[in-house]
Amino acid sequence: MDQPKLERLLRLMKLLTANNYLTVDEIATRLSITPRSVYRYIDTFRTAGFVIKKKNNCIRLDKSSPYFKDISELIHFTEEEAYILKSAIESIDENNILKQNLKKKLYTVYNYKILAETIVNGRHSRNVRQLVQAMEQQQTVLLKNYSSSHGNDIRDRRVEAFAFTTNYEQVWCYCLEESEVKLFRVSRIGAVELLPEPWRHEEAHLAGFIDIFRMHSNERLPLKLKLGLRSTSLLVEEFPIASKHLQKISDNEWMLETEVCSYDGVGRFVLGLMGDIEIIDSPEFLQYISGQVEKMNMVSIEI
Repeated sequence: MDQPKLERLLRLMKLLTANNYLTVDEIATRLSITPRSVYRYIDTFRTAGFVIKKKNNCIRLDKSSPYFKDISELIHFTEEEAYILKSAIESIDENNILKQNLKKKLYTVYNYKILAETIVNGRHSRNVRQLVQAMEQQQTVLLKNYSSSHGNDIRDRRVEAFAFTTNYEQVWCYCLEESEVKLFRVSRIGAVELLPEPWRHEEAHLAGFIDIFRMHSNERLPLKLKLGLRSTSLLVEEFPIASKHLQKISDNEWMLETEVCSYDGVGRFVLGLMGDIEIIDSPEFLQYISGQVEKMNMVSIEI
């Protein structure tokens, strides 16, 4: 298949997966092709196994098709995967035209508004769709029956949702009840209801900090660790973004200097590798680890 035809097919796929239904004539006008070509491309999708839906002479691709999940797994990247890809692309010589082409294509396909429904669990796709619509229209929403892990309660939350985290697992919102930005897990939202209220606190829509151990809070705690070869390898394998904060000091030693949201994430990592990690200039973290070790010893004594 030649490149122009492939490009038209991809553009057509984008149109047919948008929120609005379009007629064949409307699609032909947008793509600058004939209606006959549109029908031919649609037949190509159908032959490939995609489900075509029709409504009032309008058509679209059925997003429940398993093919969309396969596609999303191919072109969606987690934050760590995106960092690795970006690092690899940036290592290409600036004079190489492939570098700019690769970056352009990655940024083109990585569009959460199109991929959201194919990435999240089908049970939550409607909620994600409602949240995306609310962000686009800058509307307040009601997170109905939200189950809080901290407060151990289930209740509605009026919020201004403004950004998703990786893979749409969580959504950043300005909570009107508490007048602060909070992170809500999508899987704990019972339903999303769009309210006829526009955003009024856009200046406060600032996503919080998520550290390299995938913890989040408004707090930033300094951390400095000296790692051996084993702990460094495991750290980069489990938390690839950590490589940005590592500095080699010898063949078998690396220094990790960063900030964390809490000591819970890094604490679990360090406790499993205590013989290969030295805590440097971080007295608060050292005190935290000592407390965790003491708790474990107390449990062992009781057993």
